[in-house]
Amino acid sequence: MNCITRTGLAVLMSCTGVNSALAQSMSSTYTSTAPKDCRQVGKPSELDGSTTRVCPGKDGLIVLIAEDDLREVVSVGRNRKAAADEPAAKLWFAPFNSSETTIEWRSAATKAFAIIQRWHIADNSDPDKQGRPNIKAMLIVTRLPPGPVCHVAYADAIANPNANELARKAADNFARSFNCGKDEVKIVGNRGRAVELATMR
Repeated sequence: MNCITRTGLAVLMSCTGVNSALAQSMSSTYTSTAPKDCRQVGKPSELDGSTTRVCPGKDGLIVLIAEDDLREVVSVGRNRKAAADEPAAKLWFAPFNSSETTIEWRSAATKAFAIIQRWHIADNSDPDKQGRPNIKAMLIVTRLPPGPVCHVAYADAIANPNANELARKAADNFARSFNCGKDEVKIVGNRGRAVELATMR
């Protein structure tokens, strides 16, 4: 084996080792946005029942949950005002919707860069026996500071049995380089009814 070949092999092994280390450093931790674990801001509106609560997050970040007219927004920031000013706080889905109370924080070397959360989207075209809309589930990947907080990817939970895996890969591959306001939200895996409802305009 000549010198050049040995050098090339050493570089290849070094790069492979670095990539492997980076891949292994990805991890998930979890927090709750259940009302009992959060602080309610003010009182529910007497007009429409709208509510706002602030929940503890990771790395000095808080999670803002705002509900109005049976629709929610979820945002993240250093404080309530910062979270309320982010693009994620201004993104409303047309159908009635709600988010589940478990947030997955995706981290690299212990630094969180994205959250993953399961959402329920009401499907008015698919009523149950009582005439209420059945819900369709999807996972939303949201990027975190530094930089704006916004939706990065949607993974339909019914159309994709591996939706959790798809969402984690989307977070790992796209969240840190995602350009809010310029890049389009990515649909990962099969496009199902929940994603269709969420992207209605």
